[in-house]
Amino acid sequence: MGVGHRQVPGDALVSMNEEAKTSEPQIDSAVSVVGPGDGEMIVLGTTHMRVLEDGSHTGHRLAIAESVLAPHTQGPPQHRHARHDEGFYILSGTVRFSVGDEEYDATKGTLVMVPPGTPHTFANPTDQPAVMLSTFTPDLYVQYFRELQEVLAGGRPLTPQANIDAMSRYATEPATDLA
Repeated sequence: MGVGHRQVPGDALVSMNEEAKTSEPQIDSAVSVVGPGDGEMIVLGTTHMRVLEDGSHTGHRLAIAESVLAPHTQGPPQHRHARHDEGFYILSGTVRFSVGDEEYDATKGTLVMVPPGTPHTFANPTDQPAVMLSTFTPDLYVQYFRELQEVLAGGRPLTPQANIDAMSRYATEPATDLA
């Protein structure tokens, strides 16, 4: 057996599978593998996002994306999510997070978790690209990024109002009390 595998007697496996059937919602049991050049690309100006998991393999409990922020990239307006947690793991560079009226410079190896209701935004204030892995639980917010890309692809400007309108469709609102 390979690393990370363990041998389980056949009857124990049947028992574990029967237990899983009664306690978990059924989803596709196939393993999802996304290679280095794979994934859905979403381009939002100077930010390039690669969707690694859009929720279709996790029963919509989790989505994961890798984002590359070009130098001096401003993020979205400070906002709050009503129905999902958002996580950011910095793979390289520096990402500045504004959480309410506090600022944090997150560097490689830093994890930032934002629970529902917490006002936040992020930007890359440096002269170097920054790369981060983002999680969305549940997967609701991935469609927001797809919608923004459609606005840009359609030749329409991504105005602050267009952004706010899109946010509202995904249980998100601007943190106007902090503007």
